[in-house]
Amino acid sequence: MLTSTAEKPVEILLVEDSFSDALLVEETFKEAKLKSRLRLLRDGEDVLAYLRKEGPYSKVIRPSLVLLDLNLPKKSGLHILSEIKNDPDLKRIPVVILTSSEAPDDIFRSYDLHANTFVTKPLDLYEFLKVLQEIENYWLDVAKLTPT
Repeated sequence: MLTSTAEKPVEILLVEDSFSDALLVEETFKEAKLKSRLRLLRDGEDVLAYLRKEGPYSKVIRPSLVLLDLNLPKKSGLHILSEIKNDPDLKRIPVVILTSSEAPDDIFRSYDLHANTFVTKPLDLYEFLKVLQEIENYWLDVAKLTPT
């Protein structure tokens, strides 16, 4: 049975190494006053341990949505995406690629690896905020997410 966002907070994992971009995402989600909890990881190495609830992450709630940058230290976003989508316990978690890249190779590779959406971060602050609001509206109000 799926759980609506009105009944239970939605867990969202943001994987982003840029402090300013992470802050914008956090503030945008906070301002919307939705029932969501945004968790931030800054490097690619911890993501799979977090999602698999291993080690220091054994008590976290698995997210219903992942916002994933491609350009990360230690492990690339494409590598993380591949591991998520090839893991039977994780592959149903929607992954939104949220990156500065507009490279066709990154777009094709992301979709080949089963990304749910590919979004290029606009350089303009207003446009970036607008894109974040659209992501939030779609994934938290329109789409049905699996329960955490």
